[in-house]
Amino acid sequence: MRFFLFITTFTSLYTGMHVYAFLKLRRAVSLGWVAIALIVVLMIVMILTPILVRVVESADFEKEARAFATIGYTWMGFVFLFFIASFSLDVWRFLVYVAEGLLKMSLGAVKFSYRQAFFVPLFAAMLATGYGIFEAMNIRTEMLVLKSPKITRPIRIVQISDVHLGLLIREHKLGRILEKVKAASPDVFVSTGDLVDGQTNSLNGVGNLLRDVNAPLGKYAVTGNHEFYAGLDRSLAFMKQAGFHVLRGEAKSVAGLITIAGVDDPVVKGYGRSREVPEKELLSGLPRDKFTLLLKHRQEVEKSALGLFDLQLSGHAHKGQIFPFRLIHHFLFPYIAGLYDLSSGSFLYVSRGSGTWGPPIRFLAPPEVTVIDLVPGSFAQATQPKDSGNTPLSR
Repeated sequence: MRFFLFITTFTSLYTGMHVYAFLKLRRAVSLGWVAIALIVVLMIVMILTPILVRVVESADFEKEARAFATIGYTWMGFVFLFFIASFSLDVWRFLVYVAEGLLKMSLGAVKFSYRQAFFVPLFAAMLATGYGIFEAMNIRTEMLVLKSPKITRPIRIVQISDVHLGLLIREHKLGRILEKVKAASPDVFVSTGDLVDGQTNSLNGVGNLLRDVNAPLGKYAVTGNHEFYAGLDRSLAFMKQAGFHVLRGEAKSVAGLITIAGVDDPVVKGYGRSREVPEKELLSGLPRDKFTLLLKHRQEVEKSALGLFDLQLSGHAHKGQIFPFRLIHHFLFPYIAGLYDLSSGSFLYVSRGSGTWGPPIRFLAPPEVTVIDLVPGSFAQATQPKDSGNTPLSR
């Protein structure tokens, strides 16, 4: 029900953006009826892209679905960026209009004509889209150092999140992500949800790339909402084939050094497949003298669990992925990206995500692979160095 509501709301807003763009175009340029008809048909097809892509993919026309998705989802990002730029300019034009009325004078020097009000945002959106495609491929390594008296020897954990393997993110993009992972030489490799996006039928070769990552102390994963959208059984089979131990309301001791706990994404409740264990109950039974790492897809913190874990790793929000979505996300999530000291000895790190959802674009929210160094210390202290890199960890 929640997913249906999301799709309905998204489609309505996306349609509204197209209507807005069409009206701006009509005011800026004189068009004949043939041109208008072609533009309207194109816009309708683009609006229906998410549905049409799934239909074509389900019919096993994978190459065609991928080409359609690349065009349609890139267009989606472009339309959103155009809408933001154009609406911002319309707000400016309205303020100038009000100022002219109050001041009883013309402010022609700072006014924009209908034509300028269309082509300036159009050019800005084209530039932002081009940069966003580049930024989506420019995967960064973010470093986190956490000192704890519970750590007896240095341990390196490497986190990926929100990769969204599917039609658009395949071997090439995953290979770039895993280059960063392998360069960090992880002891533990974790995925904090949304590893897959849609159908997983043709991801076997992709799974082998993940299996090739060597992590002496193990590879662990939790479900995100998209694992359920893609089909839980298929998603779990893919993650296991990729070499991950999937933690679903359970915890594992890692070589007697640390404890890793993981929980399902809350969307599990709507699928009748719950293995949900209250976080407080799950964490309360773990040894307090061992460092506890909690893997949880959504960047939500259970207050009752504070002090029962040392570090929570999450993702989900992509830091908005395309600015200014992250401004909207601040109203939905108290934690958007980066490191947070939760008090009571607990820390939270929220990844910006390693891939993309929908548009293959990231604008002012670059993808990341996170390297977490757990080191001995007299008291709990976490830092996020500004100079991110793959400095070898002395073990």
